Amino acid sequence: MHSDRRFSLSCILCIQNKLNLYQQLYSSQIDFAGEKKKIITLKIIIMTIEQAKNIAIEEYLQSCGITPVKRQGNNLWYLSPLRTESEPSFKVNQSRNEWYDFGLGRGGDIIQLAMVLHGTDSVSFALKTIEDNTPLLKPLSFSFRQQEAFEQFEDITIKPLANAALLQFLNERQIPTSLAQQFCQEVYYKHNNKPYFAIAFRNELGGYELRNKYFKGCFAPKALTAIENGKTSCCIFEGATDFLSYLVLRLRHNPDPSALQDRNYFILNSVNNTSKILDRLEKYEHIYCYLDNDEAGKRSVNEICQRYGIRVSDQSSQYREYKDLNDYLCGKKIENLQKIKHENSLSNCQVSKTESEQPKPTLKPIRRMKL
Repeated sequence: MHSDRRFSLSCILCIQNKLNLYQQLYSSQIDFAGEKKKIITLKIIIMTIEQAKNIAIEEYLQSCGITPVKRQGNNLWYLSPLRTESEPSFKVNQSRNEWYDFGLGRGGDIIQLAMVLHGTDSVSFALKTIEDNTPLLKPLSFSFRQQEAFEQFEDITIKPLANAALLQFLNERQIPTSLAQQFCQEVYYKHNNKPYFAIAFRNELGGYELRNKYFKGCFAPKALTAIENGKTSCCIFEGATDFLSYLVLRLRHNPDPSALQDRNYFILNSVNNTSKILDRLEKYEHIYCYLDNDEAGKRSVNEICQRYGIRVSDQSSQYREYKDLNDYLCGKKIENLQKIKHENSLSNCQVSKTESEQPKPTLKPIRRMKL
């Protein structure tokens, strides 16, 4: 009796990766003790490392639906596809065909990028993902005008938020489904004939902020989102996730949903929109800023402080050990933290110490803020 000889696909890929000897497996016959047996084979074609490295990183990112925000010489700048941010700190050097994420302090070539994007340690798997996108790769000419977003996408469909993968992503960020569905939708679209989907957060000009686990972008026009409740106090956030995190923390303190209507809310969707909100803040007696603990967030707060002085309360000092409000909600402290010092760079910007809305960090597993 002859035992069946089977090789798993993973074994084949492992051998192929280590030896780099074969690119295709062909059907063949093998003689076992004089008996001809047909070997059923898979036709596996995986590009070589050199072939992958000849692909421009910006073209690969574009095939994944990730577009640059600006160009500086030979460098393209992106909002990092590896994390949430409001200012572009992910750079692609077109001359060297290398990427670097300044927020993570890591970078490399296209293969290392594919490995990080897809959360794998397998070079073979990374090569396969690059190869899968190869038919979509085309020479690019980037335009950085705000109007470009809708023009680049096709078959756009906006639906109520129900996609299981998107809901799982939000739940990993500690955002409950019921809350997210009140403010977010989901969008399906095609880019270069390849389908994509993402969470969609509408702004006041009819554009959408897009977000999924691997991508952050927008459908133009880019604008802030305003939620008006007719109040004389307002809260300002950088992005939708921070806004939703705030609501979660408020509901932990007071489960009554009507309590959330005691403020007006502004979501900038980019700190670059700070200047656009200044005139609208004139009517508010109290302005509470829940911006990121980074230089961009500080600049935004200072810009508001310059205009409105003691009416502004910088709440970020209450979660100083965390990058943003969502990281606070998730208990994810800044790595290698050396305490961030919060000093008012402008003498006329005073941070309220008695406002009942200030968050109180806690060591309990369920994070709460005294609001």
